[in-house]
Amino acid sequence: MTKHINRTSLLKKATVAALALAVSAGAALADGKLKYFTWSGYELPEFNKTFLAKNPDGIEFSMFGDDDDAFTKVKAGFRPDIAHPCYDKVARWNKEGLLQPIDTKRIKNWDSIFPVFRNLPDIQAGDGKVWFVPWDWGNTSILYRTDLVENPEQSWNLLWDKKYAGRMATIDAVHDTPIVAALLVGVNPFDMKEGDIDKVAAKLREQRPLVTAYTTDMTSVEQSLSSGELVAAMTWNASANALKKQGVKVEFMKPKEGMLTWTCGFVILKDSTNVDAAYDFINSRLETDSGKYLIEAYGYGSSTSTAFAAVPKETLDAIQLPADPEAVLKTTIFTGPMKQNDDMAKMFEKVKAGG
Repeated sequence: MTKHINRTSLLKKATVAALALAVSAGAALADGKLKYFTWSGYELPEFNKTFLAKNPDGIEFSMFGDDDDAFTKVKAGFRPDIAHPCYDKVARWNKEGLLQPIDTKRIKNWDSIFPVFRNLPDIQAGDGKVWFVPWDWGNTSILYRTDLVENPEQSWNLLWDKKYAGRMATIDAVHDTPIVAALLVGVNPFDMKEGDIDKVAAKLREQRPLVTAYTTDMTSVEQSLSSGELVAAMTWNASANALKKQGVKVEFMKPKEGMLTWTCGFVILKDSTNVDAAYDFINSRLETDSGKYLIEAYGYGSSTSTAFAAVPKETLDAIQLPADPEAVLKTTIFTGPMKQNDDMAKMFEKVKAGG
C-alpha cells in the first residue's frame, strides 16, 4: 500500500476530465464529481463514508507517483479540486499561486488535529485560515529480512553495504533517498551550504551500483522482499505492516541517524469549482472512523487524537506506532521544506542516470 497508502503504485498519468459545477455545502453533487488528486491507495471508501453517503460515486480519483510529479502536473495546468501533497511541498504549491486558503472554522475536527501538525509553519494563511490540512503521517526507514540480514547495524548505512549489492532498493524521491545520503555525510538536507550538494551526490554515487531499483512502487518492493529477491529496501510503515501480517520475517529499522517522519494532507486548488464539496470531503476524512481505519489498515498515523483514542493500545504496540506524534519526532528527522529542493532534484536525476 502506498506511502501513503503506500505511496504504493507508481502511476505516471493523471486523468483529466470535465470539472463539476459548484455545489452548496452539504448538497449532493448535481453534475460531475469532486476531483481528488492523490497517492494510490487513498481511494478506499472507508476513508470518506460520510461524503459518499451524501454523494454516492461522487469522487473522481487521479493518482500520482510522488508529490513532485503531482506538483509538475498541476503547475502545467491539470486542475483537480483537492490534492494530497506532503507538508514539505506546500510552500512550493503556494508560491506558484495554486492554492486557496482553507477556513479552519469550516473544518469540524480541526481542534482534534495534534498541535504539532496544526501549528506547522508554511501552512498558516492568517485570520484563522491555512493552506493545508494535515491528515496522515508516518515514517520512512529500512525494511529488511531478519532471516537474510543477520544482526545489521541499526544504521542507514545498510543501504550502502556492498555485501548485499543487487538485493536492495531505495525510494525514488528527492525527499527520501537524498535526505538520507545527506544525513550520512553530516550535512543539513534542508538548508545546505556551498559544496554540500556535491557531498550528497558523491554518497549517492556510491549507492547507485548497489541497488536494483529506485522506485515508489511499494507493491513490487513488498513482493520482492517476500520472495527474498530483495533483502532490504527503503519503505514506509505500510509495507512493514503488510508483510508482517503475511508472516514474512521483516523488521522496520530504527536507524541511529533517525527514521524520517513525514505528514501529508489536503489542499484546495485555487480554481476549484467544488469548494463546498471539498470541505465536506475533508471533514469526512477527519472523522474518527476514517483515521482509525488509516491506522489499523496501513500502520500510518492519523493527524487527529480522536482517531488514536479509538484504536486499542495493543494494536498500536503491534504496529510500533506511538499515540503521540511528538514522541516520534523526538527521535526522528521531520521532512520539512528543502531550500535547495530543485537543485537536489536535478542532482538526483543526474546521479540516477549515471552522471
